Amino acid sequence: MPRRRIGFWYRFAAVICKPPLVALLKRDWRGMEHIPAEGGFITVVNHNSHVDPFAYAHFQYNTGRVPRFLAKSGLFKKGFVGAAMRGTGQIPVYRESTDALSAFRAAIDAVERGECVAFYPEGTLTRDPDGWPMTGKTGAARVALQTKCPVVPVAQWGCNELLPPYAKKPNLLPRKTHHVLAGPPVDLSRFYGKEMTADVLKEATEVIMAAITRQLEEIRGEKAPETPYDPRRERIEQRRRTQAQAEARAKAKAQADAQAEAQARAEAPGKQAEGQGT
Repeated sequence: MPRRRIGFWYRFAAVICKPPLVALLKRDWRGMEHIPAEGGFITVVNHNSHVDPFAYAHFQYNTGRVPRFLAKSGLFKKGFVGAAMRGTGQIPVYRESTDALSAFRAAIDAVERGECVAFYPEGTLTRDPDGWPMTGKTGAARVALQTKCPVVPVAQWGCNELLPPYAKKPNLLPRKTHHVLAGPPVDLSRFYGKEMTADVLKEATEVIMAAITRQLEEIRGEKAPETPYDPRRERIEQRRRTQAQAEARAKAKAQADAQAEAQARAEAPGKQAEGQGT
């Protein structure tokens, strides 16, 4: 199957976005040989800056296989951004609605048409304190197991130094380097033919996230934590800490109230005697 035509909107977006990206970021891009020349496939990418979707799209645009990102449905509604999102074939995600599964159906259709779908499996910017990939959501695994397409793990680093996660102001100087390392496709063959239960999807997702993390370890030249940061587990722990703090405050208040009451009872006879003496 030949490479898909890039099309007007993607070329137009490239004309607008590439000059500032080239000005702001040096490039250390490796692993383009792992991007399939033809046929449908998935890339799975870590996410550590609001800038990195543009920088990563630049990397993959240069491979000749433009990505179709899953993006919030609100971006597709009106104006130039909406027209660009629709024109470049991005896939809207309707969260918490009856259309929530349509994104996965659209992703499967795109892969079966021979296109590339790019997933950010963490679902949001990493909250890991050191910028490592978090636990992933199962969407990419679900599409991969449904289509049995290649799943290319991609790690990136550097945009987070230009614009750190959740920061409002960029660090423009010195000029940062956008490091990208694409690896060979993840082997998910042991999951083929199995019922896509929650446990199977979870295990396949862990394999995918481990592959991304290995790529990032190579870029950074250091080892990631053995246990990935889990936002859900952290929220549970935070609730437990909050509850424990509330219980400790309530216990301390009860003890203080009891001490005050005991002291008042102890002082009462003396005050009564003083009253009788007068």
